[in-house]
Amino acid sequence: MTPNAASLPPGPSGPSRRSFLASTAVATAAVAGGMPLLAACGGSEGGTREGTTSGKNAKKILPAYVASNVVQPDIPSKNGSAMGFTSKLDVAGLKTSVPTKLGKGGKVTIMSPFWGSPPKGDNAYYTSMNDLIGVDVQWRNQDGNTYDQKLGAVLASSDVPDVVVVPGWNMMGKIPSAIISKFADLGPYLSGDKIKEYPNLAAIPSDAWQRSIFGGKLRGLPMPAGYVGNIVPLYRQDIFDKEGYEVPRSADDFMALCKDITNARAKRWACGDMKWTAFSNFGVLGGGEKPLWWNLVDGKLINRVETPQYLEAIEWTRKLFAAKVVHPNFYLGKGQIGDPAPMFASGEFLIWNNDISNWYGQQASLQTQNPDVKVWGMDIWGHDGGNPTLYATMPANIFAFVNKKASESVIRDALAVANVTAAPYGTKEWMMTNYGVEGTHYTIKNGVPVKNDKGNNEVINAYVMVASPAATIAHPDLPDYTKAMVEWQQRMGAFTRKSSFWGLQITEPSRYTNLANDFEQLEDDIIRGHKKISDMQQAISDWKSKGGDKLRDWYKKLLDENGSAAG
Repeated sequence: MTPNAASLPPGPSGPSRRSFLASTAVATAAVAGGMPLLAACGGSEGGTREGTTSGKNAKKILPAYVASNVVQPDIPSKNGSAMGFTSKLDVAGLKTSVPTKLGKGGKVTIMSPFWGSPPKGDNAYYTSMNDLIGVDVQWRNQDGNTYDQKLGAVLASSDVPDVVVVPGWNMMGKIPSAIISKFADLGPYLSGDKIKEYPNLAAIPSDAWQRSIFGGKLRGLPMPAGYVGNIVPLYRQDIFDKEGYEVPRSADDFMALCKDITNARAKRWACGDMKWTAFSNFGVLGGGEKPLWWNLVDGKLINRVETPQYLEAIEWTRKLFAAKVVHPNFYLGKGQIGDPAPMFASGEFLIWNNDISNWYGQQASLQTQNPDVKVWGMDIWGHDGGNPTLYATMPANIFAFVNKKASESVIRDALAVANVTAAPYGTKEWMMTNYGVEGTHYTIKNGVPVKNDKGNNEVINAYVMVASPAATIAHPDLPDYTKAMVEWQQRMGAFTRKSSFWGLQITEPSRYTNLANDFEQLEDDIIRGHKKISDMQQAISDWKSKGGDKLRDWYKKLLDENGSAAG
């Protein structure tokens, strides 16, 4: 997670993959048919089109890791958490992490998803960042909500920008194949000790670089993330304290609490759609990406849809809807719910599973309206009242790629951009990337940087997308929330395990890529009473016969030949 993260409003199923990020900083925090191949074994000029790269083959490609010692965190990373900074920024004493301007003054075009209204290209933030880096970055911002459509069209054309940002949730269909064929191998610039020319990139954890190997080549510049799941059941602790409600410790406790809270006549309901939290409560394999849906259990590779936990989580969430304890707006279909934030702010519902970045975002927003508000996060509980079984998310899920046709000078200028945007918290480069220019975009109030309207309109969505430092949480205006978020990750990290394909960048054969596409909609239909559990059981049977079993064999062979990155 990077500081001041604020996600888009979650959709009907809680935080969807498309609502992963939205502002200056982003949460933290991813093809041809045939048998699996070691992606480093050669093949076409662009690398092999499927499989993965791990073990000795990956070590030949990965950059050396050199930890940054420019700034020390107040709360070190533990159990896969982000690191945390709770101290106020000493703006006058910010450290320098890029002492020599690495950009050579060339022009670099960058296409990236953008949520909101992009500022004009000659705005003060862009010009100041470009001057700091020594590169003339020209942004081609695209609507983040429809980015997959634009991405596909651009990659299929001959007009590909110098740098293209691709979120993991957009890597469907022909996109993985296009990444391999359209984008440059950065290994000659970054592998091994070569990366030491870019110290901030060298401080990105190796797991994130492992995820950046596509087609046997190091192609991506990653946005690192801690591996603890990012879904937190947020709740209105101020109202809980006032009404005497206790945080639940089991599925039965949660249902009883929801019935106690709900009073439709008074326009108060207990919760939103809790599916994403239910998957954690019931120990469902996951993490957002399809490779994480597979795990080796007693020598057999199983997919999450085949597990009893998957059906139990869906059924329990269905019972919440059936009991009418869910806010009525969440019964609507995707795109019809609207923004649930005002309903949460007014207390119409009290529990809302959300991306952890919105923990800070909701508190910061709500306390401007009500100084007594307290948004807090529940620990994930096991459905039976015991400890939960949680599964790690990928260590990086958003990447920037450099055009294969780019000249060496353009590639080096792009890396100069990334080396600045990956600067750690507490440095001059981080401050410029995340806040812009003091006096123009923000002012210091009580030792805390506060953006003005110009800052809120210009310092968003852009440079942070190119590359980021190791997962960090830092909210100098709300240090108690920084501490709470990191400690939540550390507690949940103690129950988090890595599934068999954790950390690997895997390209499935194209004939299987759309095999599981309908499951999410079917989950939502069952939860809302439009379909039955038996419909899901039939869908699972169809999935197996239409390719699921063959895909299992493909993944098993991949595991046998490459091993697991999970350790």
